[in-house]
Amino acid sequence: MSSQPTTATSVHANIKPDTKKVAKPKKSPTEVWKALPEIWALLRPRKGILFLGFLLMTINRLCGLVLPASTKFLVDNVFAAHQMRLLMPIVLSVIAATLIQGLSSFTLTQLLSKSAQRMISDMRKRVQAHIGRLSVSYYDSHKTGELVSRIMSDVEGIRNLIGTGLVEFLGGLMTAVFALVILLKISTLMTLVAFGILIFFGFGISKAFATIRPIFRARPKINAEVTGRLTESLGGVRVVKGYHAEEREEKVFGAGVQRLLENVLKTLTATSLMSLSGTSLIGIVSAIVMYISAHRILAGTMTAGMFFMYSAFLAMLVTPVFQIVAIGTQLTEAITGLERTREILNLRPEDEDEGRNNTIGRLVGEVVFENVDFSYEAGKQILFDINFEALPGTVTALVGPSGAGKSTIIGLIAAFYKPERGRILVDGIDLATIKLSSYRTQLGVVLQDTFLFDGTIRENVAFARPEASEDEIMAACRIARVDEFAESFEKKYDTVVGERGVKLSGGQKQRVSIARAILADPRILILDEATSSLDSESEALIQEGLRYLMRGRTTFVIAHRLSTIRRAEQILVVEAGRIIERGTHQSLYALGGRYYDLYTRQHGLETNLFLAPGEGDGSRVEDTSSENNGRSAGTAGDAADPIRLLRGST
Repeated sequence: MSSQPTTATSVHANIKPDTKKVAKPKKSPTEVWKALPEIWALLRPRKGILFLGFLLMTINRLCGLVLPASTKFLVDNVFAAHQMRLLMPIVLSVIAATLIQGLSSFTLTQLLSKSAQRMISDMRKRVQAHIGRLSVSYYDSHKTGELVSRIMSDVEGIRNLIGTGLVEFLGGLMTAVFALVILLKISTLMTLVAFGILIFFGFGISKAFATIRPIFRARPKINAEVTGRLTESLGGVRVVKGYHAEEREEKVFGAGVQRLLENVLKTLTATSLMSLSGTSLIGIVSAIVMYISAHRILAGTMTAGMFFMYSAFLAMLVTPVFQIVAIGTQLTEAITGLERTREILNLRPEDEDEGRNNTIGRLVGEVVFENVDFSYEAGKQILFDINFEALPGTVTALVGPSGAGKSTIIGLIAAFYKPERGRILVDGIDLATIKLSSYRTQLGVVLQDTFLFDGTIRENVAFARPEASEDEIMAACRIARVDEFAESFEKKYDTVVGERGVKLSGGQKQRVSIARAILADPRILILDEATSSLDSESEALIQEGLRYLMRGRTTFVIAHRLSTIRRAEQILVVEAGRIIERGTHQSLYALGGRYYDLYTRQHGLETNLFLAPGEGDGSRVEDTSSENNGRSAGTAGDAADPIRLLRGST
């Protein structure tokens, strides 16, 4: 491990990234069958409930046979033969069977429906927990609204796998089998004719489902896209209103809703056609049975009672056809949701990457980049041969134009991404081998765009360490000067800050963010120019909190205002994914290279008052004048006062 020099150096190179596209793999046509193991994984923990459900369903269906079977005895024995003694037993049997059937149906619905809702709740928690452990690169390529749809909507249809949908479907098939056996005993000829027609219809149904399955698969994707865009529009309502773009957003959302509507209409058309076919089927089968039965009754080979019983059992054989259309659609939707859910659950969480088996203790804070290359997409390299060392307790500033790769370097330090080539060493250990659960707890981040949750001030500060005591939370708030405004609120620290902290000013939100970082007590601190967008008064208050926060910690600063990082032990000038200059402020200024150009250009803007009030103070002008006169100062002693780093004073 080699240390990088602190003297200024300059390197320039031309970059020609490869722009070839990588083909996306196509889905296998047997995708549905691949879902079967996941279906079994869902059903296995609930096999006891399912077994009890099937038992109740068997009792329910057997009781359902009593009423159609009783019609033969009622017509032939009671009506035709005038055997009135059989009337009461028949009536009592029908009543008893109906009561048992009703009770079993009620118990079945209560048992399976509640179990299905518990399964949905468990699945949502499982998917949310899994998504929360995926890498940042996954979030970079998926909208927030799409992820919300994956968690909340995709699992909804799965209830039919354990709810009444699956059991009703199997119960219908069970009834059809019972009815088929009885029908064969009554008339083999009529039953074979009717069953042949049903088989032909079943073949058509299977083809129809193969056609509408892609339509069902597309629906959650469209819904996720529409939800994602709606989430963006609502989150950026101030931008929308600022540019008077309400009508434009209405059109975008309307187009998405129209796509969703067209998808739904296609499925409704398909299911309606299947229902029409089912109705026609019943009519055709009934007509054929009526024709054959009439000839047999007239020939004396069938009684009227047998005809009525046969018709009743034939209805029980044909009824599952309608259930296939209705419940089969629900099961198709459930399998589609399960496929999308399985896509998520099959992704490897970032902390389970191969090789992450080192658990580290308290960090010293040494960070070293060794020949690091990185790409977000194949063929589009972002960083090239990055080398530097940040010693414990020092400040490393990253400067350069937008898109140069500064945020990517910070993302690598935070272990949001892994290098394609080279290594990042933390206290001499390859970061790619460190368990993130032991590393991220020692990171602190204060960003320019502060994110606060829609909770209380106390909850937002305690987010870094939920187990922190009240005294520790209050101490962090005092250091960050949160108490100065929180105490003036009616509910003090229990004041709700609103979504993204909208009820607080920019300076107040930043102070809460600093208090959160102080409470985390990190060993490595990342600052994304935390004060650049604030007024002078807010900046002065926040800098005091940052001075405490940076003390004794390895700090990385993304500097947009170069006057704030003149006391950094190390300044890295990043351009086009490469470190083209490195050194202290004095050495880089004396070099007269890229840093000199950036600094003098920005100083010219400051002196011409093109920056916000308070950003171009006299101390910076004085400092620049002294530099032009050849003044050079060391940095070792000055770096002990981190407040000057952000204030830019000498």
